[in-house]
Amino acid sequence: MATKIRVGVIFGGRSGEHEVSLASARSVMAALDPDKYQVVPIGITKEGGWIAAGDPMQALTAGDAGSSGPAALLSDPAYRGLMRLEEKGQAVEVVRMTQLDVIFPVLHGPYGEDGTVQGLLDLAGIPYVGAGVTGSAVAMDKAIFKDVIRAHGLPVVDSQLVMRREWEARPEQVLDRLEGTLGYPVFTKPANLGSSVGICKCHDRAGLVHGLDEAARYDRKLLVEAAVPQAREIEVSVLGNDDPIASLPGEILPSREFYDYAAKYLDQGEKASGLLIPAPISPELTERVRELAVQAYRAIDCAGMARADFLLSGRSGELYVNELNTIPGFTAISMYPKLWAATGIAYPELVDRLIGLALERHANRARNKTSYQPEEG
Repeated sequence: MATKIRVGVIFGGRSGEHEVSLASARSVMAALDPDKYQVVPIGITKEGGWIAAGDPMQALTAGDAGSSGPAALLSDPAYRGLMRLEEKGQAVEVVRMTQLDVIFPVLHGPYGEDGTVQGLLDLAGIPYVGAGVTGSAVAMDKAIFKDVIRAHGLPVVDSQLVMRREWEARPEQVLDRLEGTLGYPVFTKPANLGSSVGICKCHDRAGLVHGLDEAARYDRKLLVEAAVPQAREIEVSVLGNDDPIASLPGEILPSREFYDYAAKYLDQGEKASGLLIPAPISPELTERVRELAVQAYRAIDCAGMARADFLLSGRSGELYVNELNTIPGFTAISMYPKLWAATGIAYPELVDRLIGLALERHANRARNKTSYQPEEG
């Protein structure tokens, strides 16, 4: 029998999206074919500690990381494996646990989706699912992402960046500037977070103060965006490396004024947000959305996967690129896999393809010379 591919699935993390990550990782691990893959669960606590012995998922779910032994991934490519850490008096002994063939990071938000873990995996020489350091970092920072997308001539809404220190030092000047350039209503959000954590819709000055304060709880960079009139939220899943493809688009019907954290994850039953797949838009607009999704994906040098989110004005019909999520929600009912299921790729096949893309990208990267060799002749 052929040796199984050892897949390290990393979940949890130091992020406001910690719990969402656990839910996504459960679905990913359940979908991996046990005849083809050996799953190695790797948890990261809210404090940043890595755990791998025992049952990391149960430990994080119960909030008892002490029930699972501490672990580490070395940046030395000679090891390419997971290490168990054992305290020996004043010293720490590093014991090899297992080699890893590929990593599937299911880490939403900072310290996971932002290029930090991707950098570690590059140093360790381990293939991994999803975008590299550059694509991950650019997509995570909404302010920089908009600058890059705008530079490529793709449509984005008007926005202003506010630094937390500036907001705390000169609040009246900041408010006057935002009101003069964007008006109301506006959305305030942390520049480096996802799952709608810390996002507020502001209709007046008092609301804007609250929104900036809320965003400042999570990030030093605060993004303020003009609201799109009668906005419809359209999403497209993208899959691939150098030749990405886009799924059919879907539309979110938020259960609240906008698609906030509660509308995404808390509202249930009759109060739950709705999903329309495919989105009820014209064939021409469908193709436009799919084209823009691939263009935005390539613009930030994305790889593996991403969910492209758009805002469609119900008043003017204008379409705007809102953001790319390089590690989107991955539960069986999340938009990314549901869109692919509607396009013809079932969840288990999708996970399998992503691992194949990770190995392909790693092999392509391995072709790069790491020392200068003058051409002969």
